[in-house]
Amino acid sequence: MYYGWGWGFDSTFVVYVLPALIFALWAQAKVSGAFSRYSAVRNSRNMTGADVARRILDDSGLNDVRVVPTSGRLTDHYDPRDRTLYLSPDVYYQPSIAAVGVAAHEAGHAIQHGVGYAPLALRNGLVPVAQLGSTLAMPLFIAGLLFGAGFLMNLGIIFFGAAVAFQVITLPVEFNASSRAVELLAERGYLVGEELQGARTVLTAAALTYVAATAMALAQLLRLLALARRRD
Repeated sequence: MYYGWGWGFDSTFVVYVLPALIFALWAQAKVSGAFSRYSAVRNSRNMTGADVARRILDDSGLNDVRVVPTSGRLTDHYDPRDRTLYLSPDVYYQPSIAAVGVAAHEAGHAIQHGVGYAPLALRNGLVPVAQLGSTLAMPLFIAGLLFGAGFLMNLGIIFFGAAVAFQVITLPVEFNASSRAVELLAERGYLVGEELQGARTVLTAAALTYVAATAMALAQLLRLLALARRRD
């Protein structure tokens, strides 16, 4: 029986969210394991992630894109606002297969930005909308649920839908960056043979985390819709 948000047994969490949560935890363990495994394997050219990122960028005519270290683990990202690749210490400083693969992936995002890759432009445009949606969605929905205000619940669902849209458009952006990375690493000989397969394994595992994040967002949206229907 349903008693409201946070009281009693809520079957919608079990039906919608729990499977996605289990998938997300598995995906996170997968990427962490793959990264740890191939971080322990030095690449044959003894190039760090920073080395490879810099070469890929320069070869692509992106000399103005900076490559700098940032703190944390698996915090690597490209920021189009300041045209900078931020690489975690395990990627920036280490000459491992994993470091080269991740660095090439982030360089792939810079290349996407440089050539005007449409899905990336769309995702960047959705950032403020998604941030607003993530901030306001749940408070609005919970308030509507507690006070029986259907319009607040619907507004919360609309805001959350914007955050879901951001997650969905992120998928082709990430898959394309990984595809570019593997192609560049192979064409320019930064990794060869089993090294290339190792980088592909790391990037495939990383892609699963984005799939899991999208699944979680969709599951939460379905849950909100189910809870809203119960109040009708």
